[in-house]
Amino acid sequence: SDVCSSDLTTCPFSQRCRIVLYEKGMDFQIIDVDMYNKPEDIAVMNPYNRLPVLVERDLILYEANIINEYIDERFPHPQLMPADPVMRARARLFLFNFEVELFSHIEMLEKGNPKQQERARQQVAERLTELAPVFQKQKYMLGDEFSMLDVAISPLLWRVDFYGIPLPKTAAPLMKYAERLFSRPAFIEALTPSEKVMRK
Repeated sequence: SDVCSSDLTTCPFSQRCRIVLYEKGMDFQIIDVDMYNKPEDIAVMNPYNRLPVLVERDLILYEANIINEYIDERFPHPQLMPADPVMRARARLFLFNFEVELFSHIEMLEKGNPKQQERARQQVAERLTELAPVFQKQKYMLGDEFSMLDVAISPLLWRVDFYGIPLPKTAAPLMKYAERLFSRPAFIEALTPSEKVMRK
């Protein structure tokens, strides 16, 4: 059985991995790790001493996107990365953009001083608002099919209120899209008790 470790089950990166495991209907075990009192073997498994980490027999993986691509290739149904190499390359570029433009601000949103938090909120709000028009025309990030991009961004969308990100009215299509993601059975199953209370 696969083991996915998450920090006190509120980490957006481990939520990504949990969603993929539930989308695949996988048999796995989640081990909670206290980020302020990490067991020593985490540093052994991941030289960057970060979570999540996936352990499967002899294989140890870290970095949410790498873990998720591995799960997607190893258990291809339902397929979450596009089958076509060109589309798959575009999807990877999107995933990279999400990391640089959105998820790079998570640390500041969670641990920064008030000024840093405010700046991070504004930057995330701007970037999310730019994405909104896409969802006037299509159901998911890549069109009609749910994909890894939808998995990747959903933990951030779930935390919009929790992080106090001020979205303008023009972001309404984005929040409609978010509700579609939140209503997926795998998304609901993957939520931990501490994540459930992040949204009223």
